Amino acid sequence: MDTPTLQQIVVSALEDIKARDIETIDTSKVTALFDSIVVASAESSRQTRALARNVVDKVREAGGEVISIEGEDSGDWVLVDLGNIVVHIMQPAVRAYYKLEELWSTTPAIRRTAA
Repeated sequence: MDTPTLQQIVVSALEDIKARDIETIDTSKVTALFDSIVVASAESSRQTRALARNVVDKVREAGGEVISIEGEDSGDWVLVDLGNIVVHIMQPAVRAYYKLEELWSTTPAIRRTAA
């Protein structure tokens, strides 16, 4: 399955269960390991696990391969490895702490301060 199709399936699966702040980042120029990451927020560990399970189910229904799932036990941060795409579903505090968007961005983040 090509990356744009897989990415569309992932985002749709996340939207189905009301993930918040879904962001996709093209990492193809940063690493050869995968083409992009998708980062999304969930309000609880239960929702985090449900979002990950929905992504897995939708990808498999479409004929895609799921390499692995990590972090389901705690539910604070669940990673779904789909080969070309790595999906990170995190609770807001974890997402704010690790700042994956800044880490994987190919351009420096611009910080905006209140005037």
